[in-house]
Amino acid sequence: MANRDIPPPSQDDFVSLVSRSNPASRQYQTGSGGTYAPAGTYPPPQNAVSPGTGQPMDPFFDDDDDDANPFGDGRGNPFGDKYAAPGNSAGNTYGMSTPNLGLTANAAPPAGIGASTSTVALGKDGMPPGWAFDDDEPAPQPAASRSAPAPSSGGLKAAMKKTGGGWKWPWAKEKVYEGERQIWLNDQARNIGEGYPNNYVSTSKYNLATFIPKFLVEQFSKYANLFFLFTAFIQQVPGVSPTNRYTTIAPLSLVLLASAFKEISEDLKRHQSDSELNSRTCQVLDPNTVSFVARAWKDIRVGDLIRLESDDFIPADMILISSSEPEGLSYIETSNLDGETNLKIKQASHQTAHLTSAAAFARLAGHLRSEQPNNSLYTYEGTLELSGQKIPMSPDQMLLRGAQMRNTPWCYGLVVFTGHETKLMRNATAAPIKRTAVERQVNIQIVFLFIVLLALSLSSTIGSSIRQWFFAKNQWYLLSAELTGNRVKGFVEDILTFVILYNNLIPISLIVTMEVVKYQQAQLINSDLDMYYAKTDTPALCRTSSLVEELGQIEYIFSDKTGTLTRNEMEFRQASIAGVAYSDVVDESKRGEVDENGQVIGGQRTFAELRQLERAEGMTGGMSVGGSGGSGGGKEVYVVREFLSLLAVCHTVIPEMKGEKLVYQASSPDEAALVAGAELLGYKFYQRKPKSVYVDIAGVSQQFDILNVCEFNSTRKRMSTVVRGPDGKIKLYCKGADTVILERLSKNQPYTEQTLVHLEDYATEGLRTLCLAMREIPEAEYQQWSVLYDQAAATINGRGDALDKAAEIIEKEMFLLGATAIEDKLQEGVPEAIHTLQMAGIKVWVLTGDRQETAINIGMSCRLISESMNLVIINEENAHDTQEFITKRLNAIKNQRKSGELEDLALVIDGKSLTWALEKEISKTFLELAILCKAVVCCRVSPLQKALVVKLVKKNQKSILLAIGDGANDVSMIQAAHVGVGISGVEGLQAARSADVAISQFRYLKKLLLVHGSWSYQRLSKLILYSFYKNIVLYMTQFWYSFFNNFSGQIAYESWTLSFYNVIFTVLPPLVIGIFDQFVSARMLDRYPQLYMLGQQNAFFTPTSFWLWFANAIYHSLVLYGFSIILFWGDLKQADGLDTGHWFWGTTLYLAVLLTVLGKAALVSDLWTKYTVAAIPGSFIFTMISLPLYALAAPAIGFSTEYAGIVRCLWSNSVFYLTLLLLPMVCLIRDYVWKYYRRTYKPASYHIAQELQKYNIPDYRPRQEQFQKAIKKVRAVQRMRKNRGFAFSQTEDGGKQDQARLIRAYDTSQSHARPSGL
Repeated sequence: MANRDIPPPSQDDFVSLVSRSNPASRQYQTGSGGTYAPAGTYPPPQNAVSPGTGQPMDPFFDDDDDDANPFGDGRGNPFGDKYAAPGNSAGNTYGMSTPNLGLTANAAPPAGIGASTSTVALGKDGMPPGWAFDDDEPAPQPAASRSAPAPSSGGLKAAMKKTGGGWKWPWAKEKVYEGERQIWLNDQARNIGEGYPNNYVSTSKYNLATFIPKFLVEQFSKYANLFFLFTAFIQQVPGVSPTNRYTTIAPLSLVLLASAFKEISEDLKRHQSDSELNSRTCQVLDPNTVSFVARAWKDIRVGDLIRLESDDFIPADMILISSSEPEGLSYIETSNLDGETNLKIKQASHQTAHLTSAAAFARLAGHLRSEQPNNSLYTYEGTLELSGQKIPMSPDQMLLRGAQMRNTPWCYGLVVFTGHETKLMRNATAAPIKRTAVERQVNIQIVFLFIVLLALSLSSTIGSSIRQWFFAKNQWYLLSAELTGNRVKGFVEDILTFVILYNNLIPISLIVTMEVVKYQQAQLINSDLDMYYAKTDTPALCRTSSLVEELGQIEYIFSDKTGTLTRNEMEFRQASIAGVAYSDVVDESKRGEVDENGQVIGGQRTFAELRQLERAEGMTGGMSVGGSGGSGGGKEVYVVREFLSLLAVCHTVIPEMKGEKLVYQASSPDEAALVAGAELLGYKFYQRKPKSVYVDIAGVSQQFDILNVCEFNSTRKRMSTVVRGPDGKIKLYCKGADTVILERLSKNQPYTEQTLVHLEDYATEGLRTLCLAMREIPEAEYQQWSVLYDQAAATINGRGDALDKAAEIIEKEMFLLGATAIEDKLQEGVPEAIHTLQMAGIKVWVLTGDRQETAINIGMSCRLISESMNLVIINEENAHDTQEFITKRLNAIKNQRKSGELEDLALVIDGKSLTWALEKEISKTFLELAILCKAVVCCRVSPLQKALVVKLVKKNQKSILLAIGDGANDVSMIQAAHVGVGISGVEGLQAARSADVAISQFRYLKKLLLVHGSWSYQRLSKLILYSFYKNIVLYMTQFWYSFFNNFSGQIAYESWTLSFYNVIFTVLPPLVIGIFDQFVSARMLDRYPQLYMLGQQNAFFTPTSFWLWFANAIYHSLVLYGFSIILFWGDLKQADGLDTGHWFWGTTLYLAVLLTVLGKAALVSDLWTKYTVAAIPGSFIFTMISLPLYALAAPAIGFSTEYAGIVRCLWSNSVFYLTLLLLPMVCLIRDYVWKYYRRTYKPASYHIAQELQKYNIPDYRPRQEQFQKAIKKVRAVQRMRKNRGFAFSQTEDGGKQDQARLIRAYDTSQSHARPSGL
């Protein structure tokens, strides 16, 4: 049982230090009663933050400039004004005990009552008021709050029946819970009785129950399918249909079956992916046997105690109870959520940290009063009641599903939220039904054709009515006067008859052909070896084939940075030490010259030479406070050794042995890279104790005592460590940005000028730089300063400022040792890909959680931000300043553009300013400014902000948007965009599961869009226009025939032959055009990315092109019908004297139409393959063989009698063959002449590219590009002098600066003493 008599911790207690060091726990300070009371509102309103404390940091994603909610508005409550915590006041700041948060202090209902002081309040849907998007589903309505019933009398089995399932009905709305939830310890039946769902997670689109309703809704949202369903119904009415009653419903059924097959095959892959995830196992405590048993993730329930081990993924949202580490510490990595590999620190409550065995937990009786499920990743409130004790729970104890345990042998977690109630899944949205712009345009065109069809039917019906009402007596031989009854009924029936007669004016095969073609295009993407990544054995995967054509129309790309553009692998590449440049690999052109004595002068040296220099003997003397010391070689050796000592000692890294390998766990990948660099150069940091670190130098262990640490923050831009070295001297080691280090150096620095030159070289190469400096401190000076530092550390309010001032006193008169250059490794080919995409007219926006300097640095190295661009940086503190700045810059840029000055701009905005910029009254102005910029970088943004930025552009711009990311925090952005692309190939990444297309490298985006996208869009455009054309040609001949048959509704062609036209005889040409046609080759599309703009401009599928094809079809139908009537005027006579008859003429005209539309397919095909030959000439040959066979068989079996005796007289008639030769030629000669005129006198850009491709004309641009590169190099140097990125991206604590003291809890030499946790 938990000990009730735990004494209240003192202010200097390590636990309180840890609580203050982790930003998630700042709201809990030690109250007067010895329990943890909340320190005011969590987080406090912005106007309540005391100076120097900085902005609260996101405890999970380490976004230290964001606020606790996704908008950074200073309110942790995700539910908006209605549920804000009571008692908020401007005076409540961190560190002030105000027991006003009912749930955590008094176990009252959780944060959820009262008025919010927030400026930007979120609504229940997680968006600011006033935001509404047409494509969003209606906001869910609040459901009744959950009660807490006692377990049913039926025991565990009865309770199990009540539990929520893994799926819900498509029409069911997501519950918005109110009040609180009760979670009982060691009482599984009672928890199941509460009705909490299991941990099953589904990202699929359908399940067995929802497939039919959702599929039918989606299919019949396509107007063509809806129209054919209507036609199939009226065909069943007796006496109305002029054709067979099954000629529409049979093809429609085939269309729906083909679509169903495609949807099922795609969704089965999603189910398979879900099944793999849900079948993972973890260790769950069985209260009956008091032991841990393996259980699948999907079977985990609320209230279970989970035992996680190092490298395990967290299966559900859980509260950290205890761990193997000192004071219940635990380290988690969130790379699967936000792409960041730096570790986040979580800590169990000190009142539960002693529960380190299964037996101890199994004996507990009590319950957790928790907030209800919500989508706020950064907040949590709850109270654990153990035998009368009330233990507050905060985000500091919350372990989120999807994160991974690191550097912690084991920990216990109590499951709070499962399945779709986890915070991660509450941030995700259901797999949306996305419709492409082309599909929407097809729907509109089908409506136009339907109107044309109704007009044709109406005009034909009017003609029929005139005949019946006014000429019936003159046409007595038709007996129509006897049939004339109810005129209204007859008029309606005639309309329906003609609707059926002309129904295939809208091609029934179009929808299924589009589905098949899109599916095949997706398979071509999947099988493209150029997009296969061999290292991880990962091909491209098109998960949603219905969007392929939109890949060819993208205008904006929204990209995550970490894990998408970069690998998040930092490598120590170069260093400048004592004015000499060293590199891991030295290019021959950068080597220095060798003098007469064999010494290398100037240039770069290798790391191997650096190691030799460090081992040199004869180093004498030391550095004085002013920085002068030994001379010559001895001085250089001294500087090298101090430089490497600084790298090995000045950090907050934890060493960990994994087998025989030493692994560095760091809160920043930069830190780990620097320590690994020191190890590479012979200074191996291998052990940390609370007050010292141990470094292996040349096989000898050296101890450095850590006296004080002045941590990094974004204001200081540096980190210092005061150490006592093995020689007993006290030294200050400092590393940071060059701007802050250089102004704190002593006079007469020998290496400053040369180091600055090296810094410029590093920055030009896109490397992240740090300056390193040191100073020896006399014992007396240190003792005086130590008193000041201790006083600053004891300050409660304004402690961060006090520590900063104390650090300023000691960080002066330093000696510059040199600089480091770290490469934040970009994924291979990223700069070239971004440059090519920009040339294709695509605007790239980077949305990242990284800090501003890092983001700009990466933007430059990946060529998103070029040297010639002017940066527009928005860093404002409030809405008014943000609006004023945006408006001023926008007006200035507009005026500049009016005067004729056109310069490229790059916009950089941080998360705080973006919060204000996304407000309704500012958002349009912000968007207008952003659109004027060639590149946009949003730093420190939360997952929800990413989605809101995408939706802002989507709502206000008629552009196709693509979002690409690799983490679960990118899912909402991916689903908000028209096309979502996920980076796959890394275990556990959520983005690839939710994306429409998954690729393993960013550079593959270039081929995906420029080649596959362009082809898909052009192919599909041609397919649709051709499908409309071929049907209009045939069915307009039927309309012209109505004028000759007295509008009687007589058809010109045999019923089933009419149906075969779409389903068999002309099905192959559109398919082949849609799958294999290439208007230009992949090589040309890659060489001339500007061709991609044709898709952005919708050049191949404009309303104009549709009506031109429509007019061409009308022209062809008139020519075909008119000439056939002339040739068959008065009917042909057979040898026996009989007329050839109606079906002879009709079949001849049918085949002439078929040959004409096949000839048109040949004219519009850009690439001829064996499949094209099989489809176009092959279709006509097949028809000429199969149609006579059908005409013989159908009458013989009584299936269709119209063709009785036709084969012998038709296929032996010379007029028949003359008609087949003459009519198509007359029709297509105009098309050929027009094609020649267009290509010769008014060529489009792709026509010129086709000529270049055909005649293989060489491109002389490479020389010009080399010249441009030389100019850019000069500009780069000039620009980088003004703007250099520095390599710090580690956790900072808003001024608290206690991370280093937290690290002191670690003694890596005592790892064997940890509890086993069993």
